[in-house]
Amino acid sequence: MAGGGSQQWATRAERGALPLIKLMVWIALRLGRPIARASLYPICIYFLAFSGGSRRASRQYLARALGRTPGLSDVFRHYLSFAACVLDRVFFLNDQLHLFDLHVHGEDIVLEMLRRRRGCILLGAHFGSFEAVRALGRKQPDVRISLVMYEENARKIRTVMDAINPRLAINVIALGASDSMIAVGQRLDQGDFVGMLADRSLAAEGEVRCPFLGTPAAFPDGPFRLAALLNRPVVLMFGVYGGGNRYDIFFETLADPQAPSSCGSAEQTEALLRLYAARLEHYCRKAPFNWFNFYDFWA
Repeated sequence: MAGGGSQQWATRAERGALPLIKLMVWIALRLGRPIARASLYPICIYFLAFSGGSRRASRQYLARALGRTPGLSDVFRHYLSFAACVLDRVFFLNDQLHLFDLHVHGEDIVLEMLRRRRGCILLGAHFGSFEAVRALGRKQPDVRISLVMYEENARKIRTVMDAINPRLAINVIALGASDSMIAVGQRLDQGDFVGMLADRSLAAEGEVRCPFLGTPAAFPDGPFRLAALLNRPVVLMFGVYGGGNRYDIFFETLADPQAPSSCGSAEQTEALLRLYAARLEHYCRKAPFNWFNFYDFWA
């Protein structure tokens, strides 16, 4: 969980608790998903009792997304959805898709991008399971996915993934380097899909405040400025956890420029950002327990 001191789950692994990760991976892969899922309940109860900051953030968000005052059971369900997605990452990274009931919506969009071999930018969020989307992509032999992230985040993710499946490499384009945009453009020219999570800001990034679940919130403008400058198709992607073993994977076209232009203006960047925020709000209302930013997003 992100923000302040409330990153207990998502970043505990990244802080170096590899023995705990390896234990959970062993339980998941040796004893199976049902037993591993049963272990999530005491973990969620623990965090419900002792993670005051993330509990308050969950209540704040759920009140907006649900349109009512959330109860303790709603917060527990929110925690459990997050924990389930974290656990299922183990199975997705080990290509055990047969364990899941996957429903793909908008698959024709990405198949068309593959046919055109133009490459496209995939924009996601800390919502649902990005690994469900990536695992689906690995079943397509012609799909190459590169991830854009800051190098420190990339190092942490590699550490976690090495503990889960050391055979699975990830292609990362490091943000913050002088040639980052050139590298993204080269991958797109090769027909790659370039993925970014576009809902969290870092201190050094520019931000744009726009309406989100009833109140203006700050979104980073970097991913949208990059997309506008490169003038490439932009596709929204979400792997929405539906409970049990069901995931619904959604693809939507956010932008599909048909001709070269002098893109990259502030107006174009902000228009794309606002469209992204509006669609993210739609999915937050549609599947509210899939939002995994456990901090005051509107601060």
